[in-house]
Amino acid sequence: MQTTKIPATIVTGFLGSGKTTLMRHILQEAKGLRVAVIVNEFGELGIDGEILRTCAIGCREEGGADAPEGRIYELANGCMCCTVQEEFFPVMQALAERRADIDVLLIETSGLALPKPLVQAFQWPEIASVFTVDSVVTVVDTPATAAGQFAHDPHAVDEQRQADPNLDHEASLHELFEDQLSAADLVVLSKADLVSPAELALVRALVAGEVPAEVKMVEAEQGRVPLSVLLGQQRAAEAHIDERHSHHDHDEDHDHDAFDALHIDLGAVDRERLLQALQAIVQQHAVLRVKGFAALPGKKMRLLVQGVGRRFDAYFDRAWTAGEAPATRLVFIGQGLDAERLRTALAAAEA
Repeated sequence: MQTTKIPATIVTGFLGSGKTTLMRHILQEAKGLRVAVIVNEFGELGIDGEILRTCAIGCREEGGADAPEGRIYELANGCMCCTVQEEFFPVMQALAERRADIDVLLIETSGLALPKPLVQAFQWPEIASVFTVDSVVTVVDTPATAAGQFAHDPHAVDEQRQADPNLDHEASLHELFEDQLSAADLVVLSKADLVSPAELALVRALVAGEVPAEVKMVEAEQGRVPLSVLLGQQRAAEAHIDERHSHHDHDEDHDHDAFDALHIDLGAVDRERLLQALQAIVQQHAVLRVKGFAALPGKKMRLLVQGVGRRFDAYFDRAWTAGEAPATRLVFIGQGLDAERLRTALAAAEA
């Protein structure tokens, strides 16, 4: 009988900070480790889980012949920190029954999640007997933080405030940023190659003011951080998480009603016209995050599209599989979003 607890690494961070890129790096480098993955997304369409299924170690969907059933679990029905009992606990029970098949558990929270309630769930006897939180890794978008934006478009927020002076969107995002840092055992400064040395020093100083002195910071490009740094920290974070202060310590829960998540399906699109349309959308609407896949005419490869603020990345991630109809599926996360207006704005991109 296996008696050693399974170490769980929780990866948190704001929308578009680079969590999925870091997770994919871990999976690609974790050769020989049997890794179970839980992905929590805000919205209906599981984009991040789909990205992780292209990892190099053979992650498969449920029922794969060469892998334990259910290697990747997707919780797409709300923020995990708000649905711990309804969504998270049953998955942990299922994983506990398969403990002999698992070496490491990776959990990617949504960009709107508070990590503290999730870590506290590991104190529950049914979970504590099998799992321990090896560490909480908070990913910080270095360029956005250096610009004082964290990951959102300040122009869109200003427009919202002018339309509704009762909104305090900026403070809400700042508190969420601080709460994600307050739970960190390790901070990854992502996209560090996209800032100057002075900007990097500024972000380091800002983060250092939000985390305990013993919390280390590492810089990353394309999510590349040595596994010896990310895994095996043995922090048992659930044992001391109650001592970490957060803005929501006395809340029954926290409210995501201010955020919308919707997805739009299109046919084949022109790449340049699509990126131009997305740039226009983030300037005219309060969009925090865009992610999804696009089909291009005559291309056998699927185009992965990810954007935060006005910065977009687009690259081919894999070929369309046999029996898979090429299509474009985009997820928008933001505030006050109108699906029909977004669809109209994207119409010119269709090929």
